Amino acid sequence: MTAIETRRRPRLRKLGVDVRAALHVLGSLLRPLGVAYLVPVAVAAGHGETAWPFLLGGALTSGCGHAMWWATRGARRAGAREGYLIVALLWLLVAAFGTVPYIALGPEYTRFVDALFESMSGFSTTGATVATDVSSLPRSLALWRQFTEWIGGLGIIVLFLAVLPRLNVGGRQALFRSEMPGPEIGLETTIREAARQFLTLYVAITVVLMAILAVFGWTGIDDRMTLFNAVAHALTTVATGGFSTEPRSMEPFAAATHWVVVVFMILAGTNFALLFVSIVRGRVRALTRDEEFRAYVGLIVVASTVMVVALLSEGVFSGADAVRHGVFNTVSMMTTTGFASADFNTWPALTALVLVGVTFLSASAGSTSGSIKLVRHVMIAKLLRREIRHTVHPELIAPLRLNGAVVEERTLRAIIVFVFLFLGICAFGAVAVLLDSHLHGLDVGTFDAMAASAAALTGAGPAFGFAGPMGSYEPFGDVATFVLTAEMYLGRLEVVPVLVVFARSYWRA
Repeated sequence: MTAIETRRRPRLRKLGVDVRAALHVLGSLLRPLGVAYLVPVAVAAGHGETAWPFLLGGALTSGCGHAMWWATRGARRAGAREGYLIVALLWLLVAAFGTVPYIALGPEYTRFVDALFESMSGFSTTGATVATDVSSLPRSLALWRQFTEWIGGLGIIVLFLAVLPRLNVGGRQALFRSEMPGPEIGLETTIREAARQFLTLYVAITVVLMAILAVFGWTGIDDRMTLFNAVAHALTTVATGGFSTEPRSMEPFAAATHWVVVVFMILAGTNFALLFVSIVRGRVRALTRDEEFRAYVGLIVVASTVMVVALLSEGVFSGADAVRHGVFNTVSMMTTTGFASADFNTWPALTALVLVGVTFLSASAGSTSGSIKLVRHVMIAKLLRREIRHTVHPELIAPLRLNGAVVEERTLRAIIVFVFLFLGICAFGAVAVLLDSHLHGLDVGTFDAMAASAAALTGAGPAFGFAGPMGSYEPFGDVATFVLTAEMYLGRLEVVPVLVVFARSYWRA
């Protein structure tokens, strides 16, 4: 054989990622998720509704997971590189299996793209909906919507605190090194340990909120708060999801309910590792020492004040109502929960800018909230301040610190790249939504398209126009709906794990 023939012979390259190891972990994560479908099955049985779609969805989820796990027995432990593939596939498969009940039971979900939108919105805790009247849904399907957000919220906490720091997504590895396990621990072990550590706290907060809301209903404080509503809204509040069983979100409920939900949205928007340390381990001072938490509380106060002043000055509300609605909707959008106590779609332009702006600020990293995360904004602010000081004193050497720990320069670069990438995807999504809407003759303005794209990518849920807090995304065409679904998926996983999987270098040894 000549040298030329040897060079022309195709060579089989070894993959740089162990697909078997990734699929084994993925299978072990999917297997128990099928059990979650038994919750709506119980509701369906209690209300005399059809249960087979939930049984089928659960069987597909667990069956697929068991098949993956069994077929990849003996695979080595998955490492950080395999983590990208696990993260990217997990939310995609869970959302795909989750469409079965919507397609089978929901008259609102006649198109597959609508069912996928609703399922992804639930598991990504976005809270955007294509349903035009959620009160007409079967009780079992209504609870399934709520429960998918609760499941997604728990998964997000584990993802943020156990997986993404190991993958160094957007600078997380350095920013959250204290939450990371040692390099000798496999990824599957990491996920299990994190799930055990935070599941109890997550469940406890949910149960407490359920109890409070149920008591409001039983005592007459909130006549609208039935036991079903108490359970449903506790699930989505703690998950910062925003799905409601009412067509007009939280508006029908009493003022006392609004204030309780505000408190729990703030809790859910706090770093769960910080909550665990302060609540479970009794180190309460850890909250006040945390720079991100201080910025979080400060921004809530400032943004809420601006909202209240705007509502009072424009005569939208008066007195205590202005304070309640201003604070509630500010906290809801900043934590990317997406509840609404009133139709802010009709409020003055200043309030619209504030509400869209706070969704990009977001709440704490390590919480169930979406978007960029406040800790990254804190670091960018520190970087800007240092650059201004360097302009005056070029010889100054000033490392940036977060909670007393030095942050590496490569982490700062990763944060800046992530933020620009996030904003770029948001802009692309807005353009795609705007173009598709114009092709379908929909009355969608530039701001409405931008707000819809931002609501999907940040996980806030409600936008403006017909996709406002009391409206629905149903009028959007298939292309726009698919783009918004993709944005929910990308935004929830913080973009990078998905994009890495599509890079050629990821698959090379």
